[in-house]
Amino acid sequence: MIDVVAAVGCGAVAGAGCLAVPRLIAAVPEPAEPPARQEGDPVKVAYLEIAAAPLLGTRAALVGALVGGVLGARLGWSWPLLPLLAMVPVLVALAVVDWRTHLLPVRLVWPATLVTAALVTAAALLDPAGGLDALVRAALGFVVAYGSFYLLWLVHPRGLGFGDVRLAGLLGLLLGLLGWGELLVGLYAGFLLGGVVGGLLTLLKVLGRRAFPFGPFMVAGALVGVVWGEPLLRGLVRG
Repeated sequence: MIDVVAAVGCGAVAGAGCLAVPRLIAAVPEPAEPPARQEGDPVKVAYLEIAAAPLLGTRAALVGALVGGVLGARLGWSWPLLPLLAMVPVLVALAVVDWRTHLLPVRLVWPATLVTAALVTAAALLDPAGGLDALVRAALGFVVAYGSFYLLWLVHPRGLGFGDVRLAGLLGLLLGLLGWGELLVGLYAGFLLGGVVGGLLTLLKVLGRRAFPFGPFMVAGALVGVVWGEPLLRGLVRG
């Protein structure tokens, strides 16, 4: 049964947090060196320019409220919401930046990963249903996600940016805390959404000839993993 109170409360918290997305983006330092560009990539847009986009805070808040509502409805009032809700504004900001620049700033991803690790540790130890097992699973989630994306980057660096590798580690921590189904489905769903939606955008000539950023699809795939990961894995195990 859906926890309506948790859905509304988490939606309000995440939506309010996402009002800070423009300030979060504006605070990211510009890269010291111009980023390497592939043919067809857009010219790098300044983070301050992205942050100044009209109604960015309002749109981010609406997205955050929707995501928070989904998290609350799925998980109810539980300790894993602590890191998940805290990271909603960061992940929305990263998705916006990646969409505009094809970059996932290291000075935002790594601090967010460290904060997530601390919050995941607290949530795991405070949750009587999780405890040490959940903490170990979250750590393994980071290793699995970061390691698999790192191998993909080694094999095909032009098809996957190293920022995606770093983001995979952050998402692996969050999804691993919840369960193996959430982790595996969340990682795979990013590729599925990227292939289907990116293909449609290319077909409709929304993106022209340039490649599309993968970060937003990774974040959306992680949400899919939170919602459907556990029942999908349970269904596969039962056959």
